[in-house]
Amino acid sequence: MIKLNVDLENCYGIKKLQKQFDFSRKKTYAIYAANGVMKSSLALTFKDVADAIASRDRIFPARVCSRQITDENGVDLPKESIYVIRPYDDEDISHTEKTSTLLVDSKLRKEYEDLHIEIDKSKEKFLKALKEQSGSKKDLEKEISSTFTKSDDEFYLALISVKDEVLAQKDAPFAGVNYDTIFDEKVLSFLGTQDVKTAIESYIKKYNELLAASTYFKKGTFNYYNAATIAKSLAENGFFNANHSVNLNADEKLEITSQKQLEELIAKEKEGISNDMDLRKKFADIEKMITKNSNVRNFAAYLGEHEELLPELANIESFRGKIWKSYFKARLELYENLLEKYQLGEKRGNEIEEEASKQRTQWESVIEVFNSRFFVPFKLTAENKIPIILGKEQIINLAFTFEDEVDRAPVEKDALMQVLSTGEKRAFYVLNIIFEVEARKKAKQETLFIIDDIADSFDYKNKYAIIQYLKDIAEEPHFKQIILTHNFDFFRTINSRFVENTCCLMVLKSSDRISLKQATGIRNIFVNDWKPNFFTDPKMKIASIPFIRNLIEFTKGNKDPDFNKLTSLLHWKSDSARVTESELDRIYNSLFGTAGASPDGDKLVFDSIQHEAVECLKACDGINLENKIVLSIAIRIVAEQFMVKKINDAKFVESIKSNQTPRLFKKFKELFGGDVSTIEIIQRVILMTPENIHLNSFMYEPILDMSDKHLRNLYKDVLALK
Repeated sequence: MIKLNVDLENCYGIKKLQKQFDFSRKKTYAIYAANGVMKSSLALTFKDVADAIASRDRIFPARVCSRQITDENGVDLPKESIYVIRPYDDEDISHTEKTSTLLVDSKLRKEYEDLHIEIDKSKEKFLKALKEQSGSKKDLEKEISSTFTKSDDEFYLALISVKDEVLAQKDAPFAGVNYDTIFDEKVLSFLGTQDVKTAIESYIKKYNELLAASTYFKKGTFNYYNAATIAKSLAENGFFNANHSVNLNADEKLEITSQKQLEELIAKEKEGISNDMDLRKKFADIEKMITKNSNVRNFAAYLGEHEELLPELANIESFRGKIWKSYFKARLELYENLLEKYQLGEKRGNEIEEEASKQRTQWESVIEVFNSRFFVPFKLTAENKIPIILGKEQIINLAFTFEDEVDRAPVEKDALMQVLSTGEKRAFYVLNIIFEVEARKKAKQETLFIIDDIADSFDYKNKYAIIQYLKDIAEEPHFKQIILTHNFDFFRTINSRFVENTCCLMVLKSSDRISLKQATGIRNIFVNDWKPNFFTDPKMKIASIPFIRNLIEFTKGNKDPDFNKLTSLLHWKSDSARVTESELDRIYNSLFGTAGASPDGDKLVFDSIQHEAVECLKACDGINLENKIVLSIAIRIVAEQFMVKKINDAKFVESIKSNQTPRLFKKFKELFGGDVSTIEIIQRVILMTPENIHLNSFMYEPILDMSDKHLRNLYKDVLALK
């Protein structure tokens, strides 16, 4: 790609933008945009190209969006050739424990994390359902794991190991069992005593004898629980309502034609077993043992209501497994969903880890770049470098060593993040960017980098490290860059380091389009732009007034007559309306040793300020530094003029020697405290204009970074006061 053609319409608030970037001579452009003007919108549009998705207008989705980003031959840029570096976001370092030390490129890492996020969501739903089902307050993951495996941290292995059995189960006979009542430590200890074991075995022996003698029940296949479940299921599915019947085989066949008839037969058969005198005696023996033990009274009450569970207590661990499988069966959809996501995630996760293992050499290079360039109180190393070299491990894991002036100490990433400043965290974020750049460099991949305020809010040391790295990118033969920023200081710095003046652009925004023009005023706007145009450009002339006044104050002091004369052009004084263009020219020539003259020396400077301020209302949104200063001067001097006239006390006004606007305002509020709307407007004047007026040629970035929209509206409001 030699040239880049950008033709956009209704892309994320960009109504229209047409621009050709010529990379034939220089491969880096820098674009400065005030806050809220295009920058992020352009980055988002290029991100859509890289992601192969359509762009749109978020606020007005009905607007037709058009996006053409092509090379010099009109061919669309392939998505692989675009890499957008967005501003830092907390999410970019908020890795889960699954990936806190996994070094892998950002796309794969995001996919890896998403896999585990989805698994964890399903797991959370499943465990919540199991808590409801079991009524347990225990750590269910550990309970399930230890039930089906030899440890308490093999949760998924435990679930998978019984999957076939759960799916094969026709019902969930123990789904209603209260888990904690039975699997209480004191209950388990009680059930483990020899006397209790003997009593339970005696009960079970008699129970099995009765079951064997039963007319209809049969041990292990058709007990009264199965029968009751069948009766309920047949009824719920309309079996008896459809005039079907059930034949029970005994000494003679018995036809059952209703749910009630079947339930009565089950109850009678059950009663015949449970009321057996010998069985009752054996159960009473067990109850007596339980009641003597005060620690298991809840269990005694529960067992009294669920005597059918007693035969299961002979093998408590087997019973535990049956209970969990019944819970799983009762929540089968969530159980299957979790296992499906886990197994798919494991498969894809293994593939991602395999890909990560291929990137380990690249990551070692990235770590070296990071440690050598960025200023943070820690060093990064590959903690498992030796196992990797020996082939015992495949994936690099990060290790951190925290350093101060005296000591060094290894620290876990989570602990490290708690002590790092925001700027240092952002430096850590840069790791992933370096990896992507270095990978493309190694592959010699033609790439257009769109850099969206990557250094925003960095401390100065790391900001310059970023700038140097961007300069390195600019020197790579296969790379091109468009650097976007709303930070003028950053813009000015990259211009001084490696981006030529002709490739430094500024954004202008009108009602129907955005345009890019060559930047001005990047280095000392007063010397390079305003002084050469002082006698020909009225806005630059007015904007120069506070600069000239500063220089006189620094060189001659604030008692100098010329300092006071210029003060009359920044505040409303008795002579403010009488200062002429020729008087301002004289002060300028005296200070700089020049002999220039304005075309109309008799014109009043105050009239020029008012005229140019009105012209500023018609300008496009953009840098407009001189516009902002002209508007600020005009706003304040007109507001003061209004207050002086309303106060109507010449002696009081003449007594003000400093802080004129707030002192006038205080007096105005004393006299006209009920004029709330006017007071609100003047408060805005005091809030917004001072820093815009009292500036110097070295520190004017805050004004550049601010939109002049509020100043325009405020000027209109101040004019309305008159």
